[in-house]
Amino acid sequence: MRIFLAILLFIASLGQSLAADKLTVYLDWFVNPDHAPLIIAKEKGFFAQKGLDVTLVPPADPSAPPRLIAAGQGDIAISYQPQLHVQVGEGLPLVRIGTLAETPLNALVSLKSGKVQSIADLKGKKVGFSVGGFEDAVLAAMMKPHGLTLKDVELININFALSASLISGNVDAVIGAFRNFELNQLDIEGHPGLAFYPEENGVPAYDELIFIVKKDRVDDPRFRPFLDAIEQATLWLTNHSDEALKLFLKAHPDLDNELNRRAWVDTLPRFAKRPAALDTARYQRFANFMKEAGLIKNVVPVGEYAVELK
Repeated sequence: MRIFLAILLFIASLGQSLAADKLTVYLDWFVNPDHAPLIIAKEKGFFAQKGLDVTLVPPADPSAPPRLIAAGQGDIAISYQPQLHVQVGEGLPLVRIGTLAETPLNALVSLKSGKVQSIADLKGKKVGFSVGGFEDAVLAAMMKPHGLTLKDVELININFALSASLISGNVDAVIGAFRNFELNQLDIEGHPGLAFYPEENGVPAYDELIFIVKKDRVDDPRFRPFLDAIEQATLWLTNHSDEALKLFLKAHPDLDNELNRRAWVDTLPRFAKRPAALDTARYQRFANFMKEAGLIKNVVPVGEYAVELK
């Protein structure tokens, strides 16, 4: 009898797995604590409970996922709100359906022991950057209240070597540092950093990490259950952060080091507790900022590129 029941349970579970809707999600980068809700949703079975079989794909080229989604390859991608404004302006058919990290992670960082102890101290200094355009605009906006412009600093392309460039003294500050990673890396290496946050210094708040889909697929019935599972995972890992970290590191043992453990703690408060929710006025403010900074030509109505799924 027990064997018969076991067979029935196996057949039932097999049927459920076969019925699950497959969903491909491109990450924005290699797996890291920024992706905690997705990993937890997968490991805790929250996706499966929603009838989803989700495959997470780290990109070989971090710039590729939005283009792949726009071309109809894959279902969802993690991207960045500033990038979305630019891409929509370029004509890519992309729509934001949810939020992963609801605050900026980007920051202007110097060394606590360095020459830059305030934004005003940037005058005549060297500032490293990795991606031109948006980072320049953020830096310019942060400097403006102090009577400075980009002409007052020497911009140096450091090609993502942010911490190393600061420690070596090649630059006096860097723009584009992720506060949950670079600050921890600097501290671990014995060179504590000093952060200046864009949202506190003239830059409208924005969503750092968002979920985007192709515009003509925004009504896909799999997307709302996906976001519901992300919300469930985010709330669970918020309530059980230590247990969640163990589960995360069990799934990705290569990330079990001091940097990722510290980043985990600093990233948790940034996750959207209502990932499907949309603040239209907030998106509008940031779009206006992007236009004023010359990063987009026109301010497109928010409803054209960001939605709240029902």
